[in-house]
Amino acid sequence: MARYFCLLLVCLSVAGEARAQNTGFDTEVVERLAQLALDCVHREFPNKISHVLNGDEDVAPPRKLFPVFYGCYDWHSSVHGHWMLVRLARLFPDAAFQPGAMAALSESFVDDKVAGELAYFEGSGRTSFERPYGLAWFLQLMSELREWDHEDARRWLGILEPLETVIAERLRVWLPKLSHPIRGGEHFQTAFAFGLIYDWSVTAGDAAMSQLIRERASAYYAGDVNCPLDYEPSGHDFLSSCWAEADLMRRLMNAKSFSKWLSKFIPKIPAHYSGAWFGPVTVSDPSDPKLAHLDGLNLSRSWMLDGVASALPSKDKRRMWLQQAAAVHRAAGLTQVSGEHYEGGHWLASFATYSVTRRGVQKDR
Repeated sequence: MARYFCLLLVCLSVAGEARAQNTGFDTEVVERLAQLALDCVHREFPNKISHVLNGDEDVAPPRKLFPVFYGCYDWHSSVHGHWMLVRLARLFPDAAFQPGAMAALSESFVDDKVAGELAYFEGSGRTSFERPYGLAWFLQLMSELREWDHEDARRWLGILEPLETVIAERLRVWLPKLSHPIRGGEHFQTAFAFGLIYDWSVTAGDAAMSQLIRERASAYYAGDVNCPLDYEPSGHDFLSSCWAEADLMRRLMNAKSFSKWLSKFIPKIPAHYSGAWFGPVTVSDPSDPKLAHLDGLNLSRSWMLDGVASALPSKDKRRMWLQQAAAVHRAAGLTQVSGEHYEGGHWLASFATYSVTRRGVQKDR
């Protein structure tokens, strides 16, 4: 574990200046991260399904219910496990894991399997399936494929586009009906999902979705003040309510407007970081699937803090604190990225990849 941690810190040290095709990341780290995804995307059990049954015919194993995304313990983790393989294959085309990643993706992304996913979505009583978290991660997967100039990526994109259409429409119908934001620190949170959906809308050129996210985000969050950071975290959180909201709003405002909004929303950001206020969290039992969420919280905080810092004016004194806090949280989260406990191993590598490769921040991705 100690060696793995040190290697991951090599990733951290270069991540901020890395470019997509010349990152300088330690290859052993990349191999380990990719292997965690390869170990789970086609591993069916254990499996925690969220499934509405309409009759005896709906009793089936995960591979029958979700022919593409049946692995990695649950649907949304399978989705971002596939995203992670696409992300790493795109960034590291000459890595040793590349053939295995491409083979795994080719095994998953085929027409008849996607048709099975579509059939599941069209079943009665499944309107809210994986909404919004899993749906947002699926759109992130589509963004990654759309930005990758590769023959296989274009083929997979075409195969998955029918499911993309259904998922985007689900969100389009739901968002105007959602009267209040969802502020918790788990899957139902709207702020984090909105960030991924907005990023997808920009990449996909979906101006209507971009506008819808802007409208809903303004209605939910523009007037927020004094976010209670001292109340975080809750015991099962893997997302920060406050920082996810700030990370969303920085996408939607110019630097000057965002700086003013942030001053009211989180008014006590200091100029320099210390662990006395807002330090990383620790996990009491990483083998417990809910308690292990806190390892993910450290990683998601790291990319949210990084994102917020990136959006502030260059001379803003808060940038230093945000960057330092991001680094501390990232380091704490990376120590727990391993295959020792499948409860965390099936998803934490995706969070590590999103953070270390600065997926939500880098303009040249």
